Parts: sequence; C-alpha cells; structure tokens
Amino acid sequence: MTTVADAPARSLRPLVGVLSAMAVSITGTRVSAIALPWFVLATTGSATMTGLVAFAEMAPYVLVKALTGPLVDRLGPRVVSWTTDLVSAVAAGLVPLLHALGLLPFGVLLAMVAVIGAMRGPGDLAKSVMVPEAADRARVPMERATGLSGVTERLASTVGPAVGGGLVALMGPLAGLALNAATFALGSLVIAFALPRGMGRAATPAPAAEQAAEAEAGAESGAGAEPAGYWRMFREGFTFLRSDPLLLTVTVLVGITNLLDAGFITVLLPVWARESGNGPAAIGLTGTAGGITAVVGSLIAAAIAHRLPRRTVFFAGYLLVGAPRFLVLACGAPLWVVLTVFAVGGFGGGFLNPILGAVLFERVPRHLLGRVHALGDSLAWAGIPLGGLLAGAAVGLVGLIPTLIAGGAVYFASTNLAGLRPEWREMDRRRGRTGTADEAKPEPGTEPEPEPAPAPVPARP
Repeated sequence: MTTVADAPARSLRPLVGVLSAMAVSITGTRVSAIALPWFVLATTGSATMTGLVAFAEMAPYVLVKALTGPLVDRLGPRVVSWTTDLVSAVAAGLVPLLHALGLLPFGVLLAMVAVIGAMRGPGDLAKSVMVPEAADRARVPMERATGLSGVTERLASTVGPAVGGGLVALMGPLAGLALNAATFALGSLVIAFALPRGMGRAATPAPAAEQAAEAEAGAESGAGAEPAGYWRMFREGFTFLRSDPLLLTVTVLVGITNLLDAGFITVLLPVWARESGNGPAAIGLTGTAGGITAVVGSLIAAAIAHRLPRRTVFFAGYLLVGAPRFLVLACGAPLWVVLTVFAVGGFGGGFLNPILGAVLFERVPRHLLGRVHALGDSLAWAGIPLGGLLAGAAVGLVGLIPTLIAGGAVYFASTNLAGLRPEWREMDRRRGRTGTADEAKPEPGTEPEPEPAPAPVPARP
C-alpha cells in the first residue's frame, strides 16, 4: 500500500475528521430528502413538481461533479470540501428564510436547490477522495477504511431519516431544511479545522515511483515539465475510465439502480406515505429500519469483507435491497411488514458500498483518483436527476401501484441479468493492491494483458 511521505507518525485525526464530516453531511442530506419533497407536496400538491425539484438538485450535482474532478486533483480535496459546503449552507439557509418572508416562488426554490446540488457534487467527491490518504495516515487497511466509511454512511442514513421524519411531523418541513443548512455549515468547519493543511494534495505529490514513471513517459513523448492543463487532466481520467469492460458493466448497472432508487426515494415513497395515511413519520421509520440493519451489514463488511467473495456478496445484497421495497409498498402491506422488508434490504445494502469503495481505491492510481472518481460517479449517477421526473410523471399517468410494480420488475431484471456477465470476476483479482502509474499508462501499440487495466467502480448514493 502506498504511504504518505510527509506523515512519518501514525495519526487518526485525518480519518476521524473525514468520517465526521461525512456523517454530518449525509445526516443533513437525508433530513432534506424527507423535508424537501414533503415541503413541495404540501405547498403544491403535485407529484410532478416534486419530481422537478429532485431533478433541479441532481442534474447540477451530476454535471458539476463530472467536471470538477481535475480541480479536486489540482486544488486538493480539503479546500474544495470546506468551500463548497459553506456555499451550500448559505443556499440551504435561504430557502426557509425566503419562504418566511413570502419571497420564495417556485422558480426561486428551483434555483436554490440547483445551487445546493451543484455544490454537493464536488463536496461529496472531495470527502470520498480523502479516504485513502486518511487511511494511509492512520495506517488502516483500505478495506477497513472503506468499511468504516460505509458504517458512517449507514449510521448517518439511519439517524437522518429518523430525525427528518420526526422533525417534519412535529415542526413542519421548513425546520428540516433549516437543519440541513446547519449541517452543511458544521461540515465545512470540521474539514477546515480538523484536517491538517497538507491533507489532500493528492494529484501533485504522487508517490516517487509514479513520478518517475510519469517523467519517463513525458521524456519519451517530448512533453515539457509544465503541469497538465484542465482538459488534459480531464482526458486522462476519461481514458482511464473507459479502459476496462468491467467499468462499462458496473456503470450501467449502478446507473439503472440509482435511477430507480432516486424515483423511489424522492417521489414514490413520499406519495405512498401520503396516500396510505402513514404520513412523513413513516418515511423516517422506513429509513431507520433499513439504516439500522445496513449499519450491521457494513460492520460485518468492515470486519470480514477481505475474506468474502465480492461478486456473490454484491449481487446477494442487490437481491435483498432492490425489488422487495417496491413490491411491498405496491401490495398494501401493513406498516410492520413494510418495515421488516426495509430492514432485510438494509442489511443486504450495507455490503454494497464497502465493496465498491475498496475496488475503486485498489484500482485507481492515487494521483488520478479525483478525476476518475468524479467521472465514474457522474456516469453512474446520470439517471438520478431523471428518476424523480420519471417517477412523478408515471404516478400522474398510471398511478402509484402500477409504477411501483414496474419499478420493482425492472430492478429485479437488471441486477440479475447483469450478474451473468463475465466481467464481474475481475472484482476479486486486485484485492489488497493499489493502482500505479504504470498500470494507468499502458504502452501504445500493445495488446491488452490478460488482466485488464484497472477500472473504478462508481458508488451508490
């Protein structure tokens, strides 16, 4: 594993700081995921407009995240993280303030939500990029670090819906939106003051072996010693992304499931809660039920993931967390049955992101991580802005029950058919290893080696 040259002594502070910032950010986002749709439903009564708000947030999220990878590599993820969180805090705080002043028409709401999404993309990317360096500084194995990151995500995803559902039920959706602004501000402070200033200069100070390889490659090509420009860095990330068939298969699968999950969370679940009479508290309960068991799954993944066959565990997790959630809502089951299905699904889902994160950090050279991670995530998240729009339109056209059944069927078919492809065997081939500059730059004119060039794996939201 690559170590950080300027960190001679073990330090847990960077890892604790990154995980704390992740926890705060994800908690606020999950609160907002309940408060914002409920606010739009309460003020407009329209599932279509609720989907439009989800689109206004996620379209800039995906686009800006894709384009800021080179900037994260160049400026450093620490600076990007705290500055974008600060802007998000201001934009999120303006929503309840403008509404209280009677100055929040629907167009202004869309604009504020778009700013939040545009800032969240690079902010989330920057925090994720700092995980491997924080693991190096803490002398923690990579799979253990990604497992802890998964546990943090799941804990925050458990607390967030519970807090959001209760807060919206007791005080209204504006209270949840105000809390979201406060969490962005707190996350910015954690990154700015808890992490060392040298943290996250990932791309420029590449390890010595990578610097030598890059210098040799530059000398052979006649390239100068000047730093690469933005578009050259962007092309390097894109070239790396498309170099492995596994990448294409993973991106398509995660893209489809992310689209379905986005429609489910932002539109179908709130509409079900309203039509069933369970109210916003039920949304929080479903998130809490799934979140608690997801924490258990993530803890198990952190402890023994290095001994498990990734492919088998990955698709078993998808089988549990996917279609059953759609179908249990469609059949009109009582709330306790719904919560049971969400709990079982959460356990399976708890294994997904630790596996995806470990594969990503093993395969991508550290100096390319920002731009490759940004492009991979953005491609996999490209359908998320459409998820709410399509779900809202489908509910308006055919109703909630047919939409839920169709979504569950597509989820089941896509995950099971994808699992039959041979590319997935590559998930275990680089276990415990880290990408290098040589692997990122295959010699021109040569045929691919039996082991394909490493490829990133996009994370689920």
